[in-house]
Amino acid sequence: QVQLVESGGGLVQAGDSLRLSCAASGFPFTLYSMGWFRQAPGKEREFVVSWGSGFISYADSVKGRFTISKDNSKNTVYLQMNGLKPEDTAVYYCAAGRRVTSAGGGFDYWGKGTLVTVSS
Repeated sequence: QVQLVESGGGLVQAGDSLRLSCAASGFPFTLYSMGWFRQAPGKEREFVVSWGSGFISYADSVKGRFTISKDNSKNTVYLQMNGLKPEDTAVYYCAAGRRVTSAGGGFDYWGKGTLVTVSS
């Protein structure tokens, strides 16, 4: 059974940093591409970062502030978020897929999300 479990969300102030984690199980982690998405209140889900075969692609809104990484020994992917802004407030979702695109397409599995709230 595929599971993606996000953690690390919370309430922070503008300018602060936060690191999200996503623990994966139920599929061959090293053979899958990973990504993060987010959904702000009242808005559609949007792409944040996609780590595919031979590329890492970030949304313009987070480029230079957010960094994706992973630990294959722990089947875990991380999202380091620096310089947080109130507009980064959203539920953040981890996702996995075999063939993903740099624009955030092709993801097959999704976590339930973790809430990040950035106060001004």
